[in-house]
Amino acid sequence: MSSRVRLVVVMDPIGTIKPAKDTTLGILLAAQARGWELFYAELKDLWLRDGIAWGRVAPLEVKDDPAGWFALGTPASAKLGGFDVILMRKDPPFDAEYIYSTYILDRAQLQGALVCNRPQGLRDMNEKVYTAWFPECCAPTLITRDMHAMGEFLREQGKAVCKPLDGMGGKSIFVLEQGDKNRNVVFETLTGYGTRYAIVQRYLPEIVTAGDCRIILVDGEPVPFALQRIPTPEDHRGNLAAGARAESRPLNERDRWLCSQIGPKMRAAGMLFVGLDVIGDYVTEINVTSPTGIRELNKKHGVDIGAMLITAIDRIVSA
Repeated sequence: MSSRVRLVVVMDPIGTIKPAKDTTLGILLAAQARGWELFYAELKDLWLRDGIAWGRVAPLEVKDDPAGWFALGTPASAKLGGFDVILMRKDPPFDAEYIYSTYILDRAQLQGALVCNRPQGLRDMNEKVYTAWFPECCAPTLITRDMHAMGEFLREQGKAVCKPLDGMGGKSIFVLEQGDKNRNVVFETLTGYGTRYAIVQRYLPEIVTAGDCRIILVDGEPVPFALQRIPTPEDHRGNLAAGARAESRPLNERDRWLCSQIGPKMRAAGMLFVGLDVIGDYVTEINVTSPTGIRELNKKHGVDIGAMLITAIDRIVSA
């Protein structure tokens, strides 16, 4: 662009992140290296007045330094639609407050800013439920509040993974085998005795050796390496937050086919930065709210996924 791009990042408190692993910091470092002007806000700093989206934003400088990775200037109120880019990187939980913030960001987008990822997609694409739009890419999956139906699914599959629809980081993930005496209490806990929806998927044994693989899509195109999150022998969860080991591998033919089915639809929906969770041959989750994993891949393969995203965003705002 002929003028300097101005980007607002909306995120959790930047002082609490783990800078060596934080994907948002990696993206901001790439934007700053491109010469973009950065501003910082949290959810509490956004509001609507008479249909206009506002934010109390602070100038931001970032460094790849664990001893001090950011510096903030004096915050000031500004119309969000006056910025070129708003990077929505607030972590789940995906609760009512998160949904309300997407309405504010919708107005900011209508008033001139490019919001990444698009607010409507953030609302529509629950990371677990949205796999239903791609059944050909997924293992057998049931989403229900019916505990009896869950039991029938477990009998049918022999072994299953049971999860809440709003969890993250490995929270409340259960693996059950047919005949497990804990199954009823698991179903009761996840569904609140049939009052909440939960998800049950066929257990995929490839997670033990190949891990739960994160594939990053940038504007619909896959990064050529997958981050493998391999559970410890004492756990079944492929989440780094739950102690899984980080490895990596090049994408295989099946990975690329999965990306060819999902990537174009993500791009058409304005979802510029997406994380697919793949176990074996199947997608288990589609993460659009705040995908992570780029710092590990950058270090292992000498790539800069943040720069790939900034290039994609620049291409859109410069058009």
